[in-house]
Amino acid sequence: MSIQNKIEEKLKQAMELSYLSVENESHMHNVPPGSESHFKVVLVSEEFEGKLPVKRHQSVYRVLCDEMQGAVHALALHTYTPSEWQSRQGVAVASPDCQGGGH
Repeated sequence: MSIQNKIEEKLKQAMELSYLSVENESHMHNVPPGSESHFKVVLVSEEFEGKLPVKRHQSVYRVLCDEMQGAVHALALHTYTPSEWQSRQGVAVASPDCQGGGH
C-alpha cells in the first residue's frame, strides 16, 4: 500500500470527516521521481469546531505519527470545520513553491 493510501485510510478510520483530500506533492520538490515524502492534506470535520489550528493539527499528527517518523518529510495540513469549508466554497489554500532546491 502506498504512503498516500495509508494516510487516507488512517485518517478515515480515526476521524469523522465530511471531506478528505490527500495529495502527493513530492513532484514539486527536489526528490527522486516516484517519491512519497511531501503531502497536502485537506480535512473537514465537525471535530475541529471550537479548536485552534494548532489543536486541529495535533489531532492529525497523533493519527499519522508513524508516517511522520518515517518517509513523510512534509505534511501541509488544511483543517476546516464544515462552515469554514463552505465559506471557502470548497477550496483550500494552494501550496507554495518549493524553497528547498530545484525541481
